[in-house]
Amino acid sequence: MSTATAEKTSNQGNALALIKKDVVDVVGKKVQEFVSRGELHLPPNYSVENAMKSAWLILQNTVDKDKRPVLQVCTRDSIANALLDMAVQGLNPAKKQGYFIAYGKQLVFQRSYFGTMAVTKRVAGAKDIFAEVVYKGDEFEYTIKNGNKYITKHVQRIENVDPDNIVAAYCTIIFDDGRQFTDVMTWEEIQKAWSKSKMNPDKEGSTHKEFAQEMARKTVINRACKRYLNSSDDGSLLMYHVNRADEVAAEAEVEAEIAENANQELIDVEYEVMDETPAAEETKEEQTKEEIAEKPKQEKKQDKPQQGKQQTVFEEGPGF
Repeated sequence: MSTATAEKTSNQGNALALIKKDVVDVVGKKVQEFVSRGELHLPPNYSVENAMKSAWLILQNTVDKDKRPVLQVCTRDSIANALLDMAVQGLNPAKKQGYFIAYGKQLVFQRSYFGTMAVTKRVAGAKDIFAEVVYKGDEFEYTIKNGNKYITKHVQRIENVDPDNIVAAYCTIIFDDGRQFTDVMTWEEIQKAWSKSKMNPDKEGSTHKEFAQEMARKTVINRACKRYLNSSDDGSLLMYHVNRADEVAAEAEVEAEIAENANQELIDVEYEVMDETPAAEETKEEQTKEEIAEKPKQEKKQDKPQQGKQQTVFEEGPGF
């Protein structure tokens, strides 16, 4: 190894160690302070230390859409806030409950639908959450009583299970007190929801095309859970970070899109035609990642939109 290479490797190692000390370790201690003061109640089997270790390992291998390490590109404030959002929600990226995504220089933690299910169980007292897909040929019936849907019949034959024959999907949330809530989405509603995604769901080979059944389950689960997350007490520290994570992700995505479009804006200028052949313009295709949804497993286990730029939660938080 050359002297220059060794020096570069050493500098990178020192930078990572500094980020871990100044960001990751500080966030871990902050969460423990919330718990000790009684401001935060984490799931009994949730280890902040283990979640932080998992997050740190994942962050070291996470890159942005231009394949640059997020720990080098993103601001330390946004890294700290993303980790804090993860920990306060009691989520662990090693369990596929969320992902770290860079939008420009902002790092955000976005829940997966596994994470949304876990948070809903904590916030709304849900005992179980499950979703099923309805295919053409299934015997499917439900009734509506007092505005609530109740599945009365769903008989499915194995020969009906075909991603090209999806007609609907439904999610049922069962609560500790015996109540239940069911949301049903038609295939048209599911596709309309997908059309708002930046993941290009209609593209051949996309996650939506390859795993239509699981993506349909994910979509209906997110919509059903959103009803209870949106109606929960906004004053809690947990709900502050649930809402903050969603709002920051949406804001960062919009700002990144605006910046990218600004960089690609064409400016008309007058010029004299020369003999040389103009060079061809380079085009750049945005590539994004989305998790491949797995079948949900049973686990035991919005504050109003914040205006303006993202602030470090260590300086401005919900009264802590």
